[in-house]
Amino acid sequence: MTDPARVSPSKVFLAILLRDLTVARRELPYFLLRTTLQPLMFVIVFGFILPKMGMVRGDYSAAMLPGIIALSLALSAVQSVALPMVQDFGFTKEIEDRLLAPVAMQLVAIEKIVAGVLQGIVAALFVLPISRLIMGPIHGLTFAHFGLLLAITILGGAAFSALGLFLGTGIAPQQIGLMFSVIVAPMIMFGCAYYPWRGLDAVPVMKYAVLINPLVYVAEGMRAALTPTIPHMNVFAIVGALLALTAFFVWIGLRSFAKRAVS
Repeated sequence: MTDPARVSPSKVFLAILLRDLTVARRELPYFLLRTTLQPLMFVIVFGFILPKMGMVRGDYSAAMLPGIIALSLALSAVQSVALPMVQDFGFTKEIEDRLLAPVAMQLVAIEKIVAGVLQGIVAALFVLPISRLIMGPIHGLTFAHFGLLLAITILGGAAFSALGLFLGTGIAPQQIGLMFSVIVAPMIMFGCAYYPWRGLDAVPVMKYAVLINPLVYVAEGMRAALTPTIPHMNVFAIVGALLALTAFFVWIGLRSFAKRAVS
C-alpha cells in the first residue's frame, strides 16, 4: 500500500526549480548585467560605431547578430549553473538542503541544467531586440524558421548548462576565475560568434580546429535559423553535433556532481 503522504519526484523537482527561478528573478538585473554586457558592448562597437565610420561593411551585422545571440545564450547558461555550484559546494554547503530532498541525486543535478536553459533563453530574448535596435535594419533577418531556432536554443542552452555543471563541480572555488580566463575566453574568441564558420575557408587549419568548440555549433545554428542567406554549416551537422555534445556534457556533469556530492 502506497504512502499517501509521499511526495512525487516531479513535485519535488518543480519545487526546487521554482526556488532557483525565484532567486534568479530577484537577481535579474545583476544576471543580465553579468551575461549580456560583453555581447552588447560588441554590438555597439562593431554593429553601430564602426559601420558608421565606414570601417566595417554594412552586411556584417547579418553575420554577427546570430553569433551575439548564441554568445548570450552560452554565457548565461554556463554561468548561471557554474557560479551557483561553486557557491553551493563552498563553505556554506548550501547544496546539502537540495541533496536531502526525497529524489535521486541525479534529478537535483538535472534541475540545475533545466534552470540554466531557462536563464539562457531569458538572456537571448533580452539581447535580440536590443541588438536589432542598436544595429538597425538587418538584411536577411527572418523568424520563419522558428522550429529550428527553438531547437538550437534548447540544445545550445542544455549543452552549456551541462558544461557549467561540470565546471562548477569539477573546479576548485579558488580557481573559478582562472576557468573563465583559460576556458571561456578562448571559447568566445574561437566560437564563430563574431564571424561565420564558412569565412574560415581562408584559414583551413583553423576552420577544422574550432570544431571542438561547442559555441561554433550554436552560433552556426542561429545563423541557419535567423539569417539563412548567410553561408553557414549544414543544419543536420549542427543538430547532430549539439545532440552529441549535450549528451556528453550531461554525462560528465552528472558524474562530477555525484562525485562532489558524495565527497
